[in-house]
Amino acid sequence: MQITLDSPASAPQPLSPYYSQVARVEHADGSALLFLSGQIAEGATVAEQTRGIFETITALLKAHGATLADVINVRTCLTDIGTLEEYGTVRRQFLTGIPPTSMTFEVPRLFRPEALLEVEVVAAVRPGSRPAG
Repeated sequence: MQITLDSPASAPQPLSPYYSQVARVEHADGSALLFLSGQIAEGATVAEQTRGIFETITALLKAHGATLADVINVRTCLTDIGTLEEYGTVRRQFLTGIPPTSMTFEVPRLFRPEALLEVEVVAAVRPGSRPAG
């Protein structure tokens, strides 16, 4: 097993240099698990921020030879659980296949006051899926 931590240059960069955006755990058969750091995005509404988050997640996965179809788990923190339906409507536009396992919970605040939600995912990629570049 080989573990690689990175913030792919082809994806939006993290807000801080003190964490990596992707942990890739590569197995001997060439398959891998991708653990993505929690993502936030700009926007005035939960829908706008959700769209930005899933666009960033898409770019991070692509940099590792994966797609949203490879996502097996989603963890979401909402600052207002009342916005769950708004979040879910946009999320379903991105995650269109069999729904991954999921956990969603309300938190009093996130590390950026303007962030209304934060989303992290785990993806399982098949052998032969290699990081781009």
